[in-house]
Amino acid sequence: MSEARLDVRKTYKLLINGAFPRSESGRSYEVTSAKGAFLANVAQGSRKDLRDAVTAARGAQVKWWNSTAYNRGQVIYRLAEMAESRRDELAEHVALCEGVNARTSQKTVSASIDRMVWYAGWTDKIAQVLGGTNPVAGPFFNFSIPVPSGVVGVVCVQESSLEGFVDAVLAPLCVGNTVVALASERRPTPAVLLGEMTSSSDFPAGVLNIVTGPSDELASVLASHEDVDGLDLSGVTSVDADGLAALGASSIKRVYRPHEMESDSSLRRLRAFVETSTVWHTIGQ
Repeated sequence: MSEARLDVRKTYKLLINGAFPRSESGRSYEVTSAKGAFLANVAQGSRKDLRDAVTAARGAQVKWWNSTAYNRGQVIYRLAEMAESRRDELAEHVALCEGVNARTSQKTVSASIDRMVWYAGWTDKIAQVLGGTNPVAGPFFNFSIPVPSGVVGVVCVQESSLEGFVDAVLAPLCVGNTVVALASERRPTPAVLLGEMTSSSDFPAGVLNIVTGPSDELASVLASHEDVDGLDLSGVTSVDADGLAALGASSIKRVYRPHEMESDSSLRRLRAFVETSTVWHTIGQ
């Protein structure tokens, strides 16, 4: 007669500076499926964890931007390869988190992977689309060159556990920013799974950092942090977004708020955290 056994439940950790620490407070919280069944324990990130993530993102930003656009595309494409190889695991979590059937969850994973490939393809095209040569009255070349804002804080969409996360995170990464993402509080596991894949997809440590925990506690910390250069408020209501945007104004952050009718192919996300640098060069004799 076989003895009954208890399942070994995984506790999903944070992703900070290429490592997977538990919260410094030691806290975790339970995540349930859409039907209310226990799904997993997830690290409950603290304000210090968020500050550590920002520090890691700042330290990695110059290296990420100084790598070639082609290399950044390769790194993002490698993440798509990893997601493709673990698509069934991702689809299972999407189905449990969002309460959809297997066919719908597989379509969501396919769409998410396709978006990764889409962003990978944009890394070496941004300069051509958003940059240009400007006519000047003098013996000079004058170029407008897109450069990243720096460190971008992302409050991810609460409902779309995977597809919304991919769009919000990969758009700023694509153009050379580093990211601190506050994952969906109620549906974090697909995002954390994708974060785990970055450890074997060539992402430099600190380029992507993922913190899980209560949005009402951590979003304001992200918005007011003076070393965060941009803020994506996709995952908050319009009322909350007004308050967070006001916090961000104290350190002159760029703020992105999605339009309701914005199409998936819109370049607005790619433009959101890009600055324009003007370069003058003399014309030689």
